[in-house]
Amino acid sequence: MNLGEKTAPEFGTGVGAQRPASGAELLTVAEVSNTLRVSKMTIYRMVHAGEIPHVRVGRSFRIPADAVRDILGSRGAAG
Repeated sequence: MNLGEKTAPEFGTGVGAQRPASGAELLTVAEVSNTLRVSKMTIYRMVHAGEIPHVRVGRSFRIPADAVRDILGSRGAAG
């Protein structure tokens, strides 16, 4: 790696982890919890369990909007 070369941010690993497409919309844990109508702690548990893809930004997490849409789609199909 060259000194001037930029590296990709660290992405969550685990079940279902994937890299969002360039320019993908990233949501905060609070935004995701409001959208899914669950607590922020539930989202943090999902992140740490590898159940939802995420990106680490400093000390916080960002979740791709596509992952949230996938969860909403699977809930609609199951319920």
